[in-house]
Amino acid sequence: MNKPDSPRGAATDRVRHDGELAFVLHAYHFRETSLIVESLTRNFGRVPLVAKGARRPKSAVRGMLLAFQPLLLSWSGKGELRTLVRAEWQGGLAPLTGLALICGFYLNELLLKLLPRDDPHEQLFDYYRDTLGRLAESGPPAPVLRRFELRLLRELGYALSLGRDADTGLPLVEADPYCYLPERGPVAASAVPPGSAIELRGKTLLDMARDDYGDPVTLAQSKTLMRLLINHQLGGQTLHTRQLLKDLKEL
Repeated sequence: MNKPDSPRGAATDRVRHDGELAFVLHAYHFRETSLIVESLTRNFGRVPLVAKGARRPKSAVRGMLLAFQPLLLSWSGKGELRTLVRAEWQGGLAPLTGLALICGFYLNELLLKLLPRDDPHEQLFDYYRDTLGRLAESGPPAPVLRRFELRLLRELGYALSLGRDADTGLPLVEADPYCYLPERGPVAASAVPPGSAIELRGKTLLDMARDDYGDPVTLAQSKTLMRLLINHQLGGQTLHTRQLLKDLKEL
């Protein structure tokens, strides 16, 4: 006699991934003793996990599912919410403190709200890890954040045009004023009704293309531009960490 067919979905439930390099983006309480963990993995993108019993005193993962530290995560299942099986701490990154810590939470919130689930971005994962290392250093965080924002938008398919006028195709002129239109790119300020778009120096856009944030005007205007473009991608969603950084007048 033939064995009855396995219940539909049983094969899916047996799917398991072991030892995947990951970071915790966010974790929150689930039921009495568990956690929901939004993880960023190198090979599978953003993966939601339920860590059963993680809040129990004797849990093997209690105190391990922390942001900004590299982990090896193992999970099973393939539904909307997978089950965490094991977590191993990897170490190797300096802890974030003070303003750098808030900046790190800002990066995590960007990834949570802009990166689709189950969409791997291996290079973005590596850049995120490197960015955490740079934030832990003593330098100013604003250029670090601008570079990450640019990289994130490029990974999402929105590569900024920073070198040519979108209307004419001509190279930008450092001394000329331009307006940046999210769906087109930079155009001469004279081609846009006054007050209808943010105005930037050509030098600011060219500095960003050169990855040079040494000019204070470039640093200030690049912040304004990236806020515009990220808001455009967010589609009305609010970034709570941005308000904290705004209050500190550092972002």
